[in-house]
Amino acid sequence: MIIIFLSTKIQFIFEPLFVLFQTIFTPLIIAGILYYLTRPIVDLLDKKMPRSVAVLIVFLTGIGLIIGLTMLIYPELQRQIENFAEQVPNFINEANQFLITVQNSDWFARISPDQQAITEWLEGIEGRITEIATNIAGHITTYIGLLANIIIVLIVVPFVLFYLLKDGERLPKRILGFLPKKYQHEVGDILDEMDDALSNYIQGQIIVSICVGVLIYIGYLIIDLRFALILAFIALITNFIPFIGPWIGTAPGVIVGLFESPFQALLVVVVAVVVQQIESNLISPQVMGKKLNIHPITIIFLLLFAGKFGGIVAMIIAVPTYAVIKVIVSHIYRIIKLRNKEMFD
Repeated sequence: MIIIFLSTKIQFIFEPLFVLFQTIFTPLIIAGILYYLTRPIVDLLDKKMPRSVAVLIVFLTGIGLIIGLTMLIYPELQRQIENFAEQVPNFINEANQFLITVQNSDWFARISPDQQAITEWLEGIEGRITEIATNIAGHITTYIGLLANIIIVLIVVPFVLFYLLKDGERLPKRILGFLPKKYQHEVGDILDEMDDALSNYIQGQIIVSICVGVLIYIGYLIIDLRFALILAFIALITNFIPFIGPWIGTAPGVIVGLFESPFQALLVVVVAVVVQQIESNLISPQVMGKKLNIHPITIIFLLLFAGKFGGIVAMIIAVPTYAVIKVIVSHIYRIIKLRNKEMFD
């Protein structure tokens, strides 16, 4: 406790380390995900050609796929984004009218604790929206800085990914080289299990999320929901969060459906339920299996903790991080137990 207390008094010493961690965190996470996604292909090609050539082929193929998908999807995505931007004022007006109708209803009058305060809040919605828009415009420099950081990440990630694919297999051996020989076997097992846990989770979760996004998009097209591509992409991203992610991704679709009719919103929920049943009963068992062996209650508590302290990003990386920590702790516990047994024997 004294060490922790003294550490809080010399934060300026640790500040450069925090800045370094914040700088490299995002590129490393993105490059790590892409590394585990593309490594099996590189390993397969590595058997027939030099690894550098295999990495280059995967890079060129990936760039070609990205360009092809962009050319295929971008026109429709741009049309839906422009349409959404045009419809925002109508959405705001419809939402305002709906809230006023609810506020004037008899049942709301019976349960409302403070009619005057709620009336003033409803009447001020439009002013608050205008204020928010003004604040967004006033922080344009912040958004430019954020855009610059995104561009830097996009430039750095390919270089990090290239060297991970080219030399990543050598990293565990170099780490083991710094350890005494009697620890190398145990630490090697830990590194192998950590690698397997991350590889299984990341590859499986990406495949499952893409399948869910495609199925959601097809479902939204069937029920003729507006902005189907945008909403399906949101569902794809949020599906990386276990359990609650699919329902977070469904919420925007339900809101858009409500602007058309309650029945349309109900259809959105039906599509989400059907897709989740297909995902949980057909796709996930085939792709993910039970390789992480983490109890659902544990995952729920992990998500609550991560959401409280780190938001959406922390919720996405909470499960694989826990899987890695679990591997390390279980091995350390086993080593300590074996050594205690040897001492007593």
